[in-house]
Amino acid sequence: MPKLDITHIAERLQERLTDLKAGREIAAREIRALLNDEQLTAMDAAWAEQQELRKKKKARTKEVELALGWKTKRDIHIKAYENALNEAGDLQVGAWQKKLSDAEIRQVRIYFESYGKAIDDGKAPNVAKNIANNDLTRAGLKRLDGKETVSWLSKRDKEVNEMEDALREMLKKK
Repeated sequence: MPKLDITHIAERLQERLTDLKAGREIAAREIRALLNDEQLTAMDAAWAEQQELRKKKKARTKEVELALGWKTKRDIHIKAYENALNEAGDLQVGAWQKKLSDAEIRQVRIYFESYGKAIDDGKAPNVAKNIANNDLTRAGLKRLDGKETVSWLSKRDKEVNEMEDALREMLKKK
């Protein structure tokens, strides 16, 4: 399974936080999986602090527990996840910018490798540009010549779109 990056972690943190607040059971390994070392240390320290507090000050009712500052393990997990979600939100913009930069670098690398190979094979510059742009299309990247491609549509999707357009036209006439 591929490692999660910050763009995925924020979404997963939000899902787990919703589950925790809803009172659903979540395995300890799932709770710990999305947190980094610093966040895990802070969460463990908060729980150790609660255990010490419970040893020192006894409470007989829920109201006394709240007055003494007792927290459940679920409350500590929720607080850790809220802090992690805030940090992830701050880091997410940088992560998306890095992904965009990496895609642009990959696009340029593919284009110039294909272009150079075509020129070395004795192709004309216009033909080499077309070959390089075709390689970009095959890689699922935007072409540098500005032409739009709809390669992600399958033959069936195209047929369905044509049928939908025809149905819309018939409904407009009626």
